[in-house]
Amino acid sequence: MIVKHIDDIRGTDREVNGGNWTSWRLLLKSEGMGFSFHETVIRAGTETRMWYKNHLESVYCVEGKGEIENLDDGKKHEITPGFLYALDQHDRHVVRVEEDLRLLCVFNPPITGREVHDKEGAYPIVEDD
Repeated sequence: MIVKHIDDIRGTDREVNGGNWTSWRLLLKSEGMGFSFHETVIRAGTETRMWYKNHLESVYCVEGKGEIENLDDGKKHEITPGFLYALDQHDRHVVRVEEDLRLLCVFNPPITGREVHDKEGAYPIVEDD
């Protein structure tokens, strides 16, 4: 059984600051679950373009207010607590934040924790050392 508390992650190398966001990576590839699990806060007043061409991601909002726009079809959806979106088609998207968004995120395949967004907003596939 894996047991963790978010406070165990804060201030470690599993706390990643991406400029517009901070992510606490609770489960990574090394835990062997087949997915990774993160809590992420995206800051108010920001706009973040992403395209997880190598990963599928599911995101559940627990706090805040914002908007996601699918850049392929232009559809926009309000993000509020209780809202879930799943990028099942490796969707190119932008998240615009009105109030800090606190999000719970699942990635498949799992990330290792060393990934950073590239110029397209994607994470590369990182193999184990």
